Amino acid sequence: MEKQILLAVRGWSLEPVLNSLLAMRGVNTITAVTLLAELGDITRFDNPKQLMSYLGLVPSEYSSGSKRQQGSITKTGNGHVRRVLVEAAWNYRFPARKSRTIEMRAEKTSERVQAIAWEGQKRLCGRYQKLLTSGKLKQKVCTAVAREMVGFVWAIACEASGRVHGSRATA
Repeated sequence: MEKQILLAVRGWSLEPVLNSLLAMRGVNTITAVTLLAELGDITRFDNPKQLMSYLGLVPSEYSSGSKRQQGSITKTGNGHVRRVLVEAAWNYRFPARKSRTIEMRAEKTSERVQAIAWEGQKRLCGRYQKLLTSGKLKQKVCTAVAREMVGFVWAIACEASGRVHGSRATA
């Protein structure tokens, strides 16, 4: 099925972004195609926080006067993409390492994309362990990791499409 999908996306305007997203741990062909098919051009968001908010991966807030309390995620936006990202986030429960599969997929991308993906893997694996050891539930940890993962997805999409957005410039 994945081979058929890869054949179908040949020549697609988002194919470079799709191939670059495959350099990330937890992102396979189906995950990447789902993200891009559901969201379209990810670089239309000026910064990763906008994308996180669009996907409903930000905490809700209750505030009154000087009192501010954060609640569960807002769950606005595309639930399918949110679910796919949370599922992908489960891959970060293991220590960061460059597996043979990820290395082979990453070879098809630029060095900058590979660097973003590796930095993302190190940060997200560390974040998972830190949150887990602080006593958070595994499901909440994965949701938090998925939220942060969106930032790296956005950065890779910007790099792969050669666009500069927000405060994050691509080199």
